[in-house]
Amino acid sequence: GYDEYVPIPGDAAIQMSQMLAKTQGIFTGISGGASMYAAVEMAKKAPEGSVLVAMLADTGERYLSTPLFASISADMSEEELEISKSTPSFQL
Repeated sequence: GYDEYVPIPGDAAIQMSQMLAKTQGIFTGISGGASMYAAVEMAKKAPEGSVLVAMLADTGERYLSTPLFASISADMSEEELEISKSTPSFQL
């Protein structure tokens, strides 16, 4: 096995949670953002061909009414709408 303590600076967990929601559609809370931040930092140092696993064990649902996701619009952008229309069987 391999263990290492990865300190998470200041707002990094929050920023990672927001980035995951905005760019990857992964809706996780602050601890999930911290886990992913640590995984990204480990990936930067990992030898080529390494396999890393990051478990994002919390949902962002309870943060909907907090500042964590205040900057993310509930409505789709024009680009997101176009992507959505490219898969008509998954339209709501």
